[in-house]
This record gives sequence, C-alpha cells and structure tokens, in this order.
Amino acid sequence: MEKLILPDIKGLQSISVYEGIGGYTAIKKALKMTPNEIIDEVKKSNLRGRGGACFPTGLKWSFMPQNTDKPKYLCVNGDESEPASFKDRQIFEFNPHQLIEGTLIAAYALGVKISYIYIRGEYLSWIEMLQKAIDEAYEKNYIGKNIFNSNFSTDIYIHRGAGAYICGEESSLMNSIEGLRPYPRNKPPFPAQNGLWGCPTTINNVETITNIPVIINKGGEWFSKIGAEKHPGTLLYGVSGNVNKPGVYELPTGTLLTDIIYKYAGGVKGDKKIKMIIPGGTSMPPIRGDEIENLKMDAESLKSVGSAIGTAGIVVIDETVDIIKILTRITKFYWHESCGQCTPCREGTGWMLKILERIERGEGVSSDLDLLVEIANNIEGNTVCALGDAAAWPVKFTIKKFRKEIEERIYKSC
Repeated sequence: MEKLILPDIKGLQSISVYEGIGGYTAIKKALKMTPNEIIDEVKKSNLRGRGGACFPTGLKWSFMPQNTDKPKYLCVNGDESEPASFKDRQIFEFNPHQLIEGTLIAAYALGVKISYIYIRGEYLSWIEMLQKAIDEAYEKNYIGKNIFNSNFSTDIYIHRGAGAYICGEESSLMNSIEGLRPYPRNKPPFPAQNGLWGCPTTINNVETITNIPVIINKGGEWFSKIGAEKHPGTLLYGVSGNVNKPGVYELPTGTLLTDIIYKYAGGVKGDKKIKMIIPGGTSMPPIRGDEIENLKMDAESLKSVGSAIGTAGIVVIDETVDIIKILTRITKFYWHESCGQCTPCREGTGWMLKILERIERGEGVSSDLDLLVEIANNIEGNTVCALGDAAAWPVKFTIKKFRKEIEERIYKSC
C-alpha cells in the first residue's frame, strides 16, 4: 500500500527532497483550476476530517462564503493535546512540506490570504521544524506574493498555543489566536460565517490538510477507493500501551484492529490477553478485548461496537492493568483541562474524580457506579463544547463494559 502522508523517504523534511518526488506540483495544478473545481475534487474523494469528528472536508469547505468583503481565514489545527494522540507531530517532523502545500491549496480554494497553523506550545522542537520548512518555502516564493507567478498571494503563520487542551476545540482555538481567554463559543454562528475576528474561517486538522496534495494530483475518485468505502484514505494510527512496538503506522482505513496490534505493533507485551482497547484517543468509548475479533478501524465499523475512530490513537490495555486506575487517570486529565465555563463539566468532572479516587483507595461502595453513570449522563450533551462528552464517555462506557469487574473490586475492598 502506497503511503500518502509519511512515505519512507530519507530527508523529506528538505524542500529539495520533497520537490524531487513531485512536491509542489499539486499547488501548480490547483492554480490552473477554479476554486469550485478544487472543492468538488475534495468532495469526490470523500475525505473526512482526521481530527476526531470525521466531518466531510469538501462539504466543510463549501460552507465558506465566496462573495464577501470580509477577509477569510484558514486555521490548521495542530494542537494535538488528546492523550494517546501523537500523529500530527510526525507530519511536522517528517513531511512538513506536504502540509504546507495542502495549506496553500486550501487557501486558494477558499480565497484565504492568511492561514494559521496552531500548534501546542509543548511541541517546541516540532514548531521549529515546521518553521524551518515554512522559511524554505518563502525563500522560493512558494508562499507570499504572487506564488508560482500567479495572481494568488497568501501567507502562513505558526501560532503557538499555551498548553490548554481546550484549544483543540475549534472555537477555543480561534479565541486563543485572537488573544482572548479560550472559552468555547456557542454555535450558531459557525466559524464559516463568524470565525476569527468575526470573519469567515475554516478549521481543519493537520492530517486532513496533508492529504489534499495527493487528492489534487491523483484525483478524488482515486482517493475514494482506498480503504473503507464510507471513510476512505489512509490513517495515521498511533499505537501505545501494552504493545511491543508502539508508534505511528500509516495504513488504509478499515484495517483490522488485530492486524494493527499483532502484525504492525508487535503484539501484546508478554503475550498477555487484551482486556480493553481505547480506539481513538482517551475520550473515545473503550472496547472490550473480546470485541476486537474481525473489528475494522474506520468510523462506521467502530460505531457497531459503540465507539468511534476519534484521532485513531489506539491504547492497548492488557489483562494485568487496573481498570479503575486507568479510568481515574483519564478523568483527572479532563477535570484538570476543563475550562470551567459550563457548570456540568466544571463540577461534574471533579465529582467523578473524587468518587473514582475513593474507589481506587478501596473505600468505594456499589452505589458509586450508578452515581458515576448519572453524573456522566448529566454532563454529556449539556456543555458548549465536546470536552464534557470527552470526560463523560470513558466513565460511562467503561462502567457499562466492565461493571462486573469493578463491582468485584469494590466488594473485595469492603
């Protein structure tokens, strides 16, 4: 299978190496197309967002108004603060110019003059790597005024985040760029109508944008036939936890989860049994080890077991791991990262954490599980942004799938 995002080419960080394999030919091709033709090609590809929501990219682009006197903006979301997600930094390090080229194509299609690539502040080394690539592109006039001797001019800036997980939410990200406290915004209005500084704005994930040059060069129809029919293309699967070879693996959507774990990630350490899988970053509902046989890693397949693809950050948890310890750690993260704007999230995450810490200490009672589910239900769907759901789902669905084990632990402690 051809790798679309992270090909095994040494020195791809260099603009000369990238150009040597056909880099920056897609933007030249795009500049000969109309913006609507580019958007239609992205729609044909059925590229879905790689940031977690899986929203169709071409459809999102079509929301950007064409006739407006206001400036338009593109935000490329590289905040990547979801625990177990570490794919975007691979692009910054190993293939930054494809991300830059994708940003240029998107900017042209959307009529954008300024693009911001938002990166979490802790990624200092990766920020420097990407900035070096951007500087190389500016030196060759691939970014800036009249690029490739066309009438199109655009600029790309890196914006450093300050370490808040909430800034991965698109409206918080925009507030952060504006220098405001990053509270999520109520919707509607949506960013395409009222985004940065009240102007039309489109937000896409780093991996999403990096797919664009391949789609323009090879065609949307070609891309649509890779992997799962309803969720095509390749994905960067970040595998961590109790595996022998943790890392990032680029594979077609719809790849069997067991193949990812045993064929690519080297299997489970010590040949232990799998107790639980978190399939897409810690906010996604977990899967039991006895549910993974013949399970494919794509958006539609994971729905069948009550979970979601998220950021494709797969955490493998073996039979020796304490479920409550894992759940407490996850809940502590979301409690700590709650912006505090919404009462259900601000109060509920702390309440869930206190109960889980009590169970972990051996002081829990059986009614605690029903109380945890009730609190999670009161958080889910009742907050401005999805952080509330991200905090509620691990608690709610871990109890649903492992209730017997957790109850046995509570009884033994008593």
